[in-house]
Amino acid sequence: MFEAAELGHKVDKESYKAQLPALREALLDAQYELRERGSFPVIILINGVDGAGKGETVNLLNEWMDPRLIDTHAFGDTGLEEYAQPAMWRFWRALPARGRIGILFGSWYTLPILNRVAGKLDKSDLRGAVDDIVRFEDMLCHEGALLLKFWFHLGKKQQKSRLKALEADPLTQWRVREEDWEHFKQYDELRDVSEQVLLRTSTGHAPWVVVDGEDERYRSLTVGKLLLQALRSRLEQTLPDNPRSNAPPLLAPLDGVRVLDKLALDQPMSKADYLVELEKWQGRLNQLSRHPRFRAHAVVAVFEGNDAAGKGGAIRRITAALDARQYHVIPIASPSEEERAQPYLWRFWRHLPKHGKFTLFDRSWYGRVLVERVEGYASDADWMRAYGEINDFERQLSDAGVVVVKFWLAIDADEQLKRFEAREQTGFKRFKITPDDWRNREKWDAYREAVHDMVERTSTSEAPWTLVEANNKYHARIKILRTLCEAMAAKLD
Repeated sequence: MFEAAELGHKVDKESYKAQLPALREALLDAQYELRERGSFPVIILINGVDGAGKGETVNLLNEWMDPRLIDTHAFGDTGLEEYAQPAMWRFWRALPARGRIGILFGSWYTLPILNRVAGKLDKSDLRGAVDDIVRFEDMLCHEGALLLKFWFHLGKKQQKSRLKALEADPLTQWRVREEDWEHFKQYDELRDVSEQVLLRTSTGHAPWVVVDGEDERYRSLTVGKLLLQALRSRLEQTLPDNPRSNAPPLLAPLDGVRVLDKLALDQPMSKADYLVELEKWQGRLNQLSRHPRFRAHAVVAVFEGNDAAGKGGAIRRITAALDARQYHVIPIASPSEEERAQPYLWRFWRHLPKHGKFTLFDRSWYGRVLVERVEGYASDADWMRAYGEINDFERQLSDAGVVVVKFWLAIDADEQLKRFEAREQTGFKRFKITPDDWRNREKWDAYREAVHDMVERTSTSEAPWTLVEANNKYHARIKILRTLCEAMAAKLD
């Protein structure tokens, strides 16, 4: 794969000077059109061999285009804040919004390659990491991102000469680090592992471009022209005005059985029994939250359910058992303009808890396969692929030590009607009922089908759904507290 990049491509000075003005002007025009259209982000990955011109290229792109519309991020060693989060967290935070260009100097490829060479990953681990990357990039491209991946290459002799030349010049010697020479000693193994990774991750919608890094004029023109070509091609595509469907198809149950149909929604529990159980499980939760081993973990709790099923009440019984500094409750409503300019899961990644903390989501990323599906806000392709993306997201959380608990609070239509009417008649509860709640009742069956599909396709061993019979609020709250405590205890043990 790297042979063609070792052929000594060169561009003479006169040719470079002749081509540069028109290229820079065209890049600026495309960048401003991208900003005006605001229909997709551009993500540029800069990876490759030390000394092959990666840093110079990053600086050049910021010089050739308007740097105010470029988000540049350089990724080094994992910091303390990043260590306390899933591995992909820092890359999600760096994603550019629609209409902007993001340059990632180093990326999600760097650590898997270096760790494999250092013996920290075996072949199976590397394949798993690569598969995660492919799924992540698939998601980015499905969300509309233009993903450009440049690998800057030098032959072994060329790399040695380049590092020595940089080191010999007082103005550039700072660019050569001790680890660059360590990597040079591992050149052959790094080349082999890198080639394996590039071959497995060069896909139709996100191919790798290997750039000969020996001649700076050649590599600069190559990257500039390829960026311009990709930008112009995407900008000239005609996109449908409304890709959404008003009648999303229903998915057949995987095993022919509807799990919600088997719930007995009326579960008995008296107030006296409830108060005893509440004291017990809130005390247990408080103990677990202060357990020394919990400092290496976190909790993400998802609350979904029918309108008026008691999500808010259940959340309050959890937070009452915790130190107020230890948790955040994130209510999820329609996405903001900032959130709509990012991939769907971005707004949830930004709220993930640190070690020793809780994040409670009052509604969540499952809106993509519930309200967005039923109301036609997402295309069929978008919500159907969301099942796999959600499972991948939750697996990453679990792998990072996060306890993921998901609750679906179910009530029947008659119970919901009684609660709606009670809210309208109680002054301090009127804020809880909206016209949308009444309108959603008219689509009860469609939402029920969507919930069936959601539970069957996203209840995994890492993040199973807990179905909560919620006609009796006392029963529902205790079941939720007990389930959360049991999940935490299992992880800590």
